[in-house]
Amino acid sequence: MRRIVFCDFDGTITEEETFVAVLKNFAPELSAKLLPEMYARRLTLRQGVRQILASIPSSRYSEILEFTQIQPIRPGFVELLDFLEFQGVPLVVISGGLRGMVETVLDSLVQRVHAIHAVDVDTSSTHLKVISPYEGGTELIAKVQIMSKYPAYQKIAIGDSITDLNMALEANVVFARDRLAEYLDEHKKPYIHWDNFSQVRDYLVKLWK
Repeated sequence: MRRIVFCDFDGTITEEETFVAVLKNFAPELSAKLLPEMYARRLTLRQGVRQILASIPSSRYSEILEFTQIQPIRPGFVELLDFLEFQGVPLVVISGGLRGMVETVLDSLVQRVHAIHAVDVDTSSTHLKVISPYEGGTELIAKVQIMSKYPAYQKIAIGDSITDLNMALEANVVFARDRLAEYLDEHKKPYIHWDNFSQVRDYLVKLWK
């Protein structure tokens, strides 16, 4: 592949941090305790997210998907997909959240993304059990590990938070907003600030001329 785009889901494709909202809504006490520790990088995402999910009863999984269904997609996403399809550039969604949530929100757009990598859950026990084939290091979804599956000379990352930091550091071109921009400032990694996907598309139009 000549080029490829890796895109986060929560707070990136969705306007709000959907997965964080789910954790706060379905495990409020543990989330209040562990989320600040994860943001401060005193607790790894791998440890924190696993603990919170494991505290949620499996019987509530359908409620989680219903809660997710109403989440709005950030403006310009379909137009970005149109542009990437025209250019022959695949878009891969890499989410530290749940696959069911990603597929619920994307709905028919699932067919238009090249692949989705996210956390799966086993609901056969009393509480949710995390299944992640790409678990590694500090991450429940090791985004750099997934990126290595897709050889390309230009890797573009779009993200917004701590879960996207390693992905962003690995990419050639980074679109960052919110917490991710602050983390990249600390690492002195250049990025393009963005608020909607139309800005991403417009930048890529100029970059690929």
